[in-house]
Parts: sequence; C-alpha cells; structure tokens
Amino acid sequence: MPESPDRLRVDKWLWAARLLKTRSLAAEAVKGGRVQVNDQRVKASKEVGPGDELQVTIGQLRRIVIVRGVAERRGPASEAALLYEETQESVAARELAAQQRRLASPPPGANLAGRPTKRDRRRFDATRGGGRGRS
Repeated sequence: MPESPDRLRVDKWLWAARLLKTRSLAAEAVKGGRVQVNDQRVKASKEVGPGDELQVTIGQLRRIVIVRGVAERRGPASEAALLYEETQESVAARELAAQQRRLASPPPGANLAGRPTKRDRRRFDATRGGGRGRS
C-alpha cells in the first residue's frame, strides 16, 4: 500500500523527526506501547499526518507533540524541529525533569573525577557483595 504524500508511518516519522535515534528503536517503542496517536495505542504501520497528536515515552519522560509535517528522509535537526510542535505541558514537564536532575546529588561515594582508582574499585566490589578471587 503506497503512502500518501501527507501521511507517513509512525515509526518512520519518529525517526525522521529525530525523537528517537534509529528507526528500529522507533518501531520497538511503538510495539512496546510507549507511543500513542490521538490517545490510542497503535502499530508501527499506522500512518500519521499533520494535526495528529503523539504521546511518546522516552525513558521516564513523556513528550506530547502535534505533527505539523512529514518528511520521507531524515534531515538535519533544524528541519526535523519543523515537523512537530511540542505542547506547553510537555515542555514544562521536560524542563522540570531537567531541573530535578541538575539538583539531584550524585550517589554517595561517587568519584566524579574520572576513572575509579584501584581502591575505589575494591570498595565498590565489596558493597556489591562481589569481589575477585579473594575469599
């Protein structure tokens, strides 16, 4: 079934709009139920077009976007940004999550200076209950 010029498969659209890094990740997200079109769970072959609302869950973050256009090919990020418009609620939630991540303290005992030292590695192994060769 050929696609109409103003509609595109949802997995291709997610990839072309750069919401997901690869088309296989986009298809997996759709299959896993992390993508909804107009408040309905869909298959990867579902076609989307201008005016459709997509809810995409990426990790812990849920983005709600309105489709503004379609592109057969994946282009630069500046062109991809023209394919959708993110809702105000989604933008606010994303900014709040980013702010919370910035304010969150690093895990206790985390050496943020780079590669762990031998001593740090032994401490980490001891807290995990593991260890290498020592009984």
